[in-house]
Amino acid sequence: MNLTGIVIVKNGEDLIVDCLKSLSFCDEILVIDNDSKDKTVKLSEELGARVVESKTTDFSEMRNRGLREAKGKWIIYVDVDERINEELKNEIIKAIKDDNYSFYIVERKNYYLGNHLWPKTEKMQRLFKKESLKGWFGRIHESPRTEGKSAVLDGYLLHFTHRNLSEMLAKTIEWSKIEAELRYESHHPKMSWWRFPRVMITTFFNYYFIQRGYKLGIAGLIESMYQSFSIFITYARLWEMQKK
Repeated sequence: MNLTGIVIVKNGEDLIVDCLKSLSFCDEILVIDNDSKDKTVKLSEELGARVVESKTTDFSEMRNRGLREAKGKWIIYVDVDERINEELKNEIIKAIKDDNYSFYIVERKNYYLGNHLWPKTEKMQRLFKKESLKGWFGRIHESPRTEGKSAVLDGYLLHFTHRNLSEMLAKTIEWSKIEAELRYESHHPKMSWWRFPRVMITTFFNYYFIQRGYKLGIAGLIESMYQSFSIFITYARLWEMQKK
């Protein structure tokens, strides 16, 4: 078996079908399901994916579970709200026939609040020769540890994130707790009043001006303000923890 596509998901019934269809060129599709309560598992199995349960809040553990379970010589990681476009698919097919590189970097386009394309793209490691990937590290915002040479693939990973305010709030409630716990465990300095406006202003400036969110009009303003709100919630949770 040459290529395994790995998807990490929780309650993604409205996203999983399109995600798995974009991985249809893989020899194996592996869904790492984090205790979904909707039809995610049923839909995944109907599309031929192998589902592995992994109930945890540690994102590295979920990715490492996929690494252990994958049967392919190569593995590609895709989140449930991501899609591989045609150009990237063709690049991946060519890349896995080439033994000159151990892993590949892909470029991701982010779409916010529907189909508003964020001006700034991201680059990330997603395609690996299995033997070159030594594991993922970090409970959230995890990163891979790799060996060997890398190259950048043409094409794009399309990321449909923050599709509506309800989804954004639900994600903030879940992730801010983990983010606050990580800061607390690393002995973050005591939260003083001035830290709140500082992180909020810095975050807004980064998204709206540095990343050019202003080019998206109202959608860019909402996203930039929301990111500022989200970091506020994280630090407010940290403040609560430090009070105990």
